[in-house]
Amino acid sequence: MIGPFDLLFAFFLDLAIGDPRWLPHPVRLIGMGISKMENFLRSHFSKDEEKTAGIFLVIFIVIPAAIAAFLLQKVILWCTADLFMLAGMIVLVYLVSSTLAHRELRDSAKLVIESVRDDALEASRRKLSMIVGRDTENLSQEGVLRATIETLAENLSDGVVAPIFYLVIGGLPLALAYKAINTLDSMVGYRNERYIRFGWASAKLDDIANYIPARITGALIVASAFVYWLMKDSHNSLRITRHAWRTMRRDGRNHSSPNSGIPEAAMAGALGVRLGGPSTYGGVIIEKPYIGDSISEDYLRASERAVTMVSVTSLLAVSAATVILTMRIVQ
Repeated sequence: MIGPFDLLFAFFLDLAIGDPRWLPHPVRLIGMGISKMENFLRSHFSKDEEKTAGIFLVIFIVIPAAIAAFLLQKVILWCTADLFMLAGMIVLVYLVSSTLAHRELRDSAKLVIESVRDDALEASRRKLSMIVGRDTENLSQEGVLRATIETLAENLSDGVVAPIFYLVIGGLPLALAYKAINTLDSMVGYRNERYIRFGWASAKLDDIANYIPARITGALIVASAFVYWLMKDSHNSLRITRHAWRTMRRDGRNHSSPNSGIPEAAMAGALGVRLGGPSTYGGVIIEKPYIGDSISEDYLRASERAVTMVSVTSLLAVSAATVILTMRIVQ
């Protein structure tokens, strides 16, 4: 198990360096493993056996990731010499930080927002395409900003709250197992002809793994709405917080995913914007229900506030987890 200081140091390390390309990163290694294993399984299973091959893919990726993390954590804890102990703790903190994506999420959204602010619509579309799965080439400025808010809310759960949740209940092995599941879903969990069967197990397991974290994220976004608006507009903070809660309860299921709609609805309610609606994927228009109400038409200001709320929510999540880990030690 990790301790409260391990988590705190890891969170601030992620804030400081994010995901530098010059450092080996477990998620990138997992992604490489997924690609190689997909090619291997497709060469040994027929098209009619794709669902079975996809189940083996999950087994061959998730279990080794958890075992490797478990063994590495054990080796680090066995270090008794001062120098090796310090080196081991540095490695452990880095590995824990690699499961978090707060800096990466915030910075990627800021790049899109800055391009919109500079009236560089083509650049904002291009930068948005790097962080979302939908087609972006024909999006309006409002469409770009709406998609940015949606991905901030959804990936707040996947990239921050869920890893913290699994770090608390199962340490580094469970957190890296979660990251393997999440990476599998992002690479093969598509509902297109190539992956509808092969990625079925990955997508289902990701839905299961994110069920509780998504709902925790929604509640934390509502709490962060209170904190944020208390500082910005104390007279209306309770009203906005109640609206965020009601919107989450009302519209949280207005999404094809059983999980993504929860944090998106909470964020929409906290910002007073409407998310969702028709989106294009691979040239095909997908009619999605709307989430939230059009109280504010200033999507640029709303997207900037969403970035701040992501940081507030992340701090609340880390604070709560630190308290739980500290109480575990005290007991």
